[in-house]
Amino acid sequence: MMSFFQTIKKRRSIRSFSSKSVEKSKIQKILKSSCMSPSAKGLQNYKIFVIEDPKKKENLVKAAHDQEYVNSVLVLVFCADPKRIKFMGTRGEKLLAVQDATIAASYAQLAVTALGLSSVWVGHFKEKAVAQILKTKLRPVVILPVGYGNEKPMSKKNQKMKNIIKQI
Repeated sequence: MMSFFQTIKKRRSIRSFSSKSVEKSKIQKILKSSCMSPSAKGLQNYKIFVIEDPKKKENLVKAAHDQEYVNSVLVLVFCADPKRIKFMGTRGEKLLAVQDATIAASYAQLAVTALGLSSVWVGHFKEKAVAQILKTKLRPVVILPVGYGNEKPMSKKNQKMKNIIKQI
């Protein structure tokens, strides 16, 4: 198993996946990692939809503006669930639920990498169409296609830290 820092360094967006199935034990580890992510008041204001049905994945591709790689062996969709959090008012409920779903998706993506799998973060999609496919009233935040990568990741060029970090 990779160290945490090796996992972060190795994680890349992969948009081509083999047809090899993801083992159930790995899926469970990914989902458990997501559920261990921090959340507002520990309420886990999100739902994770595990999509393996081919027709639903085809529909997700359409909802994601024809991004074909959404049709991977396994697709996870993270949705904000603001009904669980009532102490912050409407704005807080919506914001914290989106943050919680995003953090859970980030943990999943790192778990995917640590397990030798690949993924790509998909944030460009039609929210209403995705919600209809999932048959939910929740707000979709992230689509995460997962599988065994079929491509060599490109090298990653980050901004210099001095351009991102501001000490005050």
